[in-house]
Amino acid sequence: MPAATPPDAPLTAEGFADLTGADARALADLETYRERLEDWNQRMNLVGPATLPAFWSRHALDSAQLLPLAPAALTWADLGTGAGLPGVVLAILGRSRPGFHVHLVESMAKRCRFLEAVVAELALPATVHNARSENLDLTVDIVTSRACAPLVRLLGYARPYFRKGATGLFLKGQDVVAEIEDATRSWDFEVEILPSLSDDRGRILRIRSTGRGPRR
Repeated sequence: MPAATPPDAPLTAEGFADLTGADARALADLETYRERLEDWNQRMNLVGPATLPAFWSRHALDSAQLLPLAPAALTWADLGTGAGLPGVVLAILGRSRPGFHVHLVESMAKRCRFLEAVVAELALPATVHNARSENLDLTVDIVTSRACAPLVRLLGYARPYFRKGATGLFLKGQDVVAEIEDATRSWDFEVEILPSLSDDRGRILRIRSTGRGPRR
């Protein structure tokens, strides 16, 4: 993915393709996903309605920027995926790679119904798990999450994945420094703060757990 800055005007599908290198099939699948998201959002709370007009930057690009941060990763787990962000976007963009698979982990059954419908319609390399993140026994290369929980709680959810060798890539907002400071009071971990391509205020945390568990 080119290291470019999105334009000030609302990002379009064409602009998204320029930034990410997404092909025609991926763009078509993302457009279908956007339409289903808009439709289902009228019946359940999947994303803030005000964010849908900015789908290509707020949701698609925000999710897609994770892929070049782990170019060799084939297996991903998206914890508390909600509407499938970033997991569904990752599955759409990664489907051409042999062995690529995303585990969409969500504890709310009604959201899982939406995810299952999208995964089936688009024939995505993804599995929907109606479960709590910390209760699953999955081995993945990358564990990720967006807007799931404060970092101090998110590290607890991700701990089983870290124990099996996963690296964390977590999408966070402008309060990330405070979240890190709070989390270090309870957990031992290594963290790298990366800029967000989709939002100047956002950050991406690359986390490698030491495996020593929470501090007492």
